[in-house]
Amino acid sequence: MKKLAAMVVMGLALVVTAKAAMAAPPADTLAEVKKKKVLVAGVKDSLPPFGYVDEKTREIVGYDIDFVKAIAKKLGAKLELKPVTSASRMPQLTEGNIDIIAATMTKNPERAKQISFSHTYFFTGQKFITRKGAVRSLRDLEGKKIGTAKGSTSEQNVKKAIPSATVLSFDDYPQAFLALQQGKVAAVTTDEAILAGILAKAPNKAQFEIPKVQISEEPYGLGMRKDDTKFVNFVNKTILEMEKSGEAKRIFDKWFGPGTPYHLQRTFRITADK
Repeated sequence: MKKLAAMVVMGLALVVTAKAAMAAPPADTLAEVKKKKVLVAGVKDSLPPFGYVDEKTREIVGYDIDFVKAIAKKLGAKLELKPVTSASRMPQLTEGNIDIIAATMTKNPERAKQISFSHTYFFTGQKFITRKGAVRSLRDLEGKKIGTAKGSTSEQNVKKAIPSATVLSFDDYPQAFLALQQGKVAAVTTDEAILAGILAKAPNKAQFEIPKVQISEEPYGLGMRKDDTKFVNFVNKTILEMEKSGEAKRIFDKWFGPGTPYHLQRTFRITADK
């Protein structure tokens, strides 16, 4: 009986070890992607124009997607897209389910302790969507309910900027905007470029606005596993080349330029971070 019990325990241990080995992320993502010829990117799928499902093609498209497409092409790899949320994207990366995050992710010191970031490939600032004429300054939001997304820097920034406000965190920004439309919150807060995307798609957009009230600067980086140096260097080299060739600006103009509903100015260039 003891022998049988020992064999069962040993068998279970082997299964657990095998599963752990399967789930473990590669030590060298660059080599692994080149070997598999597949790059798996975690992206948003309901956040135009960064990442959303195109109604005609049913494919995920957007600014973030075009950047990882360019990186996959440079690697000679097929691009596989996996939808993530603000809360799930870092766990998905560290657990080895994705190779890179391209999902409107702000670079900050806290996150940089857990993952590595590329050079800044998009730059924006955190603002609000409100009912038209309702907000002129931060004071107008004191003591009010404000919606944002779980696991986002927006969540932390607004708590610091307006301590008296009640922050309601939703799974994603479209849900937060729905709460604003229903009168459950007085404002939705996140990065201006994301807010512009949400507002552009709203059927009743004339009722809302993005006031000139900014509470932070938000540099976006592509996220990779900590100390995955070869892959980080490859990605950085690629996006610097995209800036130099004009491809990065063409991608920006495609999604944010004069021919789009967003009309944002490109106030940044991709440079090597200091």
